[in-house]
Amino acid sequence: MKPTLKYLRPALFGALWAAVLVYVVWAGTSARREHTARKVRSLEVEVVDSTSRGYLVTGAQVRRWISQSGIGTVGTAVDAIDLQAIERLIARNGFVDQVAAYIADSGVLHVRISPREPLLRLLTDGMNAYVTDEGYVFAAPRASSLYVPVVTGSYRPPFPADYVGNARDYLEQSLRQIDDHIAELERSKYPVYRREQAYRDEYQTIRRKRIKRRWWKGESAAAFDKRVDELLDEKARARRTWRYRTQVIRTEIQRIETRQENERRKQKKLLKSYEDFMKLLTFVETVENDDFWRSEVVQITAHTTPSGALEVELTPRSGRYTILFGRLEEVDRKFDKLLRFYRNGLPVLGWGTYRTIDIRYDNQVVCKK
Repeated sequence: MKPTLKYLRPALFGALWAAVLVYVVWAGTSARREHTARKVRSLEVEVVDSTSRGYLVTGAQVRRWISQSGIGTVGTAVDAIDLQAIERLIARNGFVDQVAAYIADSGVLHVRISPREPLLRLLTDGMNAYVTDEGYVFAAPRASSLYVPVVTGSYRPPFPADYVGNARDYLEQSLRQIDDHIAELERSKYPVYRREQAYRDEYQTIRRKRIKRRWWKGESAAAFDKRVDELLDEKARARRTWRYRTQVIRTEIQRIETRQENERRKQKKLLKSYEDFMKLLTFVETVENDDFWRSEVVQITAHTTPSGALEVELTPRSGRYTILFGRLEEVDRKFDKLLRFYRNGLPVLGWGTYRTIDIRYDNQVVCKK
């Protein structure tokens, strides 16, 4: 009996583990078969909007995008759903901050979207775009309804009307392109410098020319003087040619340097334009963070002065006048001055007396009827 039990026990354990292995393989195969056969039974779109000022996109719009794209959803096998394609389709819209697509065990395809939160809407020259507080720009979606401050006027921001992305990225890309152009122009000077050096060497060679009387050939004084005069004429011609060529070289170099200087001025102008753009965002934030001015300021009109400075005008809710705010400098001081005039001046003078209220100047408020 003992020898039999000795060999029977390992055989039983081996059979048991073989059964477990067969079950695991069968269960895995069955699960895969069931998973493959499972289909998406519904599509749920969730738009997570952190703002209460309206909406940029609705679930119905997202459903329409997916349907028009041809990407399979409801009724499609779970394994055949291209979740990344769905995410790319939605994420290509600039107003989408984050998007996640996944399929729950119940067979429901979930699409969760977090839109960006705009600070203002630009309706200036050729522009119709939203801008976030970080300077991210995206085109206003059709049928969007978002209650944010609107900036109108002839103001042109430091990026094209169709730009989508962070304004800082556009600035840095543009500055790099200008730097590359300046470097390219600098390299274009090298052939000019080499030509200048060749002209200088040629002229110096002629200048160093000397002649001696050929006594050993019996050269006469008249023949020697003739050769001297010919050499002097050659040097005079070489000097005139050198002066002309030098002037041409200087003109070429100056032309290149002028183009480089124009590119540097373009850089400065672009940097100033970006600085004004960020000041505009900060200004709108200041208005929005103040309960009184948020309700009082109905519209912001921005324009660029001939000197290149950004100035704004405000349309108030309380009267039919325009507030000439001017440059976006000393903003708090200007608002304090305007608020004092609101409290102490307009109630006495009359809210409908003036056509413009100018607060651009220090320590004074200039009103015009």
